[in-house]
Amino acid sequence: MEIGFSLGSNLYNRKRLLMQAKNLLLSAPRTTFVDQSPIYETTPVDVKPEFKDMIYLNSVVIVESELPLESWLSYIEKIESNLGRERTEDRNAPRTIDVDIIYAGEQVIDSGGLEVPHPRWAERRFVVQPLCDVRPALIVPESSRSVAEILRSLPPDEGMSLFDEKW
Repeated sequence: MEIGFSLGSNLYNRKRLLMQAKNLLLSAPRTTFVDQSPIYETTPVDVKPEFKDMIYLNSVVIVESELPLESWLSYIEKIESNLGRERTEDRNAPRTIDVDIIYAGEQVIDSGGLEVPHPRWAERRFVVQPLCDVRPALIVPESSRSVAEILRSLPPDEGMSLFDEKW
């Protein structure tokens, strides 16, 4: 099954953390690399005023995997923990790494802390733009429009720019 992951970091060596997260995702059993988007630099969304200048790097990585999604949830938590992510009450606090499942084939799941597709993916240009770079025609389950159509419907984001084409 094809799985799309969103990666984000706004602490320390952000690009290196994205690369490490990608490599850890690809080290999962029965998982192969399919594609990746460029990295974008983006302004934080829905953060406290003291964090508004802590710029993110965001990207999307696509894999093919035979692992069940429930296994991915614990695997992602281990990746984030290994890369220094500290969870706090503020879910939009700065972080070394954030790994989210955007979609997983045609699956729709909402149980045990696992929500697939990601409930807010289509509202966030920092997810939709990189996903559009690699899967413009994709129609994510529970959406009636392609990723490219969703991107065109979003307001422009002056705080988003290309950071690295090839990583």
